[in-house]
Amino acid sequence: MKMNTSLGLLLLRLFIGLRLVYGVIDNIISWARMKEFEAFLAQFNFPFPLLSANVSVYLQAICGIGILIGYQVRIASMLMVLNFGIAVFVHFKMGDTIEGMTPALALLFGCLCLFFTGAGRYAIDKSGR
Repeated sequence: MKMNTSLGLLLLRLFIGLRLVYGVIDNIISWARMKEFEAFLAQFNFPFPLLSANVSVYLQAICGIGILIGYQVRIASMLMVLNFGIAVFVHFKMGDTIEGMTPALALLFGCLCLFFTGAGRYAIDKSGR
């Protein structure tokens, strides 16, 4: 059963890591998309919206890669729990439906799971088990 748990954690890490990177790659390669994200954050009165947008985007990319390869998964997951906790709050403040919040909720709870379990056997960082 131990192998099944590690395989399950690997599959969860693959999904979360790839989704995190996929979700921000457009902001990384297009300054116009980053400026759109800045405008979105500004309408919710985030402090320093351009800085906040950059921090969120690059943190998601870095943590996504870390989760994907199994490096410092607990730290990366906790940072993403904070990031997506804020995202869920913003969705709630916007009056979004549960269906609209589901992508952020899936990442929030997936990262919570990885925070508590660690990366599993199939990871670069063996201390994250």
